[in-house]
Amino acid sequence: MQLGKPSKIPSVDQALPGRETEMMVSQNHFVNGNPIKGDFPEQMEAALLGLGCFWGAERKFWEIEGVYSTAVGYSAGHTKNANYEEVCSGMTGHNEVVLVIFDPKQVSYLDLLKIFWQSHNPTQGMRQGNDTGTQYRSGIYTYSDQQMTQARESKQVFQKNLSTQNLDSITTEIIKASKFFYAEDYHQQYLAKNPRGYCGLGGLGIDFSSAT
Repeated sequence: MQLGKPSKIPSVDQALPGRETEMMVSQNHFVNGNPIKGDFPEQMEAALLGLGCFWGAERKFWEIEGVYSTAVGYSAGHTKNANYEEVCSGMTGHNEVVLVIFDPKQVSYLDLLKIFWQSHNPTQGMRQGNDTGTQYRSGIYTYSDQQMTQARESKQVFQKNLSTQNLDSITTEIIKASKFFYAEDYHQQYLAKNPRGYCGLGGLGIDFSSAT
């Protein structure tokens, strides 16, 4: 937690300028060996999700059958090729996000959304548990009209379940995906490289599939 960190996303004019040089990352996934960037197999689709600290969030998705690859990075902000320190300052507008490359014949986008909703608390605004700041906000960033529709509908479904338990309203932002900037290499598949590393991810104990 960083004292004095902005609680609002900065405007384009306020945001840090960034740089032209892209972040250097390993080509292959530390867990499954598949590429984490570049050209993916033609049948693959992408999802982009923010649900708190991306270390634990990424692990949730690489464990799913049908997920080809995952990577962590920064998106939904303004600063080009931001680094971790800049994102943590709150002056880039970026969120910590997970890029999920998946085979829709094996796992659906809705399946990924179920994991998303059940794995964190989407009612906390600009924080997730003890992690405070705009980069920890809940967000779904869509790559198609179909994903946008499914994301919005899934929010309504999950909100109904939360409301029956007298829980707070969802604060998740659902917007079109902007450019994904890869985070530093040491962040990629962090909890596989550091099994005892920090993971503050925790859901509300509400089952998405039980909503009607």
